[in-house]
Amino acid sequence: MPDESRWYVVHTYSGYENKVASNLETTVENRQLHDLIQEVCVPTETVIEVKDGKQKEVERKVFPGYVLVKMVMTPESWYIVRNIRGCTGFVGPSSNSDPIPLTDAEVARLGVEKREVEVSYAVGDSVRIIDGPLEGFVGTVEELDAEKNSVRVMVSMFGRETPVELELNQVETVE
Repeated sequence: MPDESRWYVVHTYSGYENKVASNLETTVENRQLHDLIQEVCVPTETVIEVKDGKQKEVERKVFPGYVLVKMVMTPESWYIVRNIRGCTGFVGPSSNSDPIPLTDAEVARLGVEKREVEVSYAVGDSVRIIDGPLEGFVGTVEELDAEKNSVRVMVSMFGRETPVELELNQVETVE
């Protein structure tokens, strides 16, 4: 039995995502199962909707009908998640087989887990782009946003200063 917790995708009835997540969190709390089921997540995004000529920020589910659960897969944890009201099962090849966890790359792409990226540069420092289409270019850091994992670098292209948005791990300091 693996002791490592992984992210799994749970299918729910449409519109029941938040209810399934809160019921699962309550069950974990009541039964003291924090060691088996660590996190429950309903990925959402904030979008601006225009209705009747007025703009309004709305929170929208990224994956309607799905809840992400970080857990250690055991028969007990499987049973608890599977039998939450509104849950139809784990996402996998078939309902009879073991659920397949998300890969580390999928978790990173979904942005479910916040990963700390330590940067050795600050605003005003010269940096070299080490990944992406502008690899090898050198520029100056204009803005850093650790929460959004982004950095804006001013790069000289075709004789003009051009701002470029990159991820924090796509640049390194120039020695």
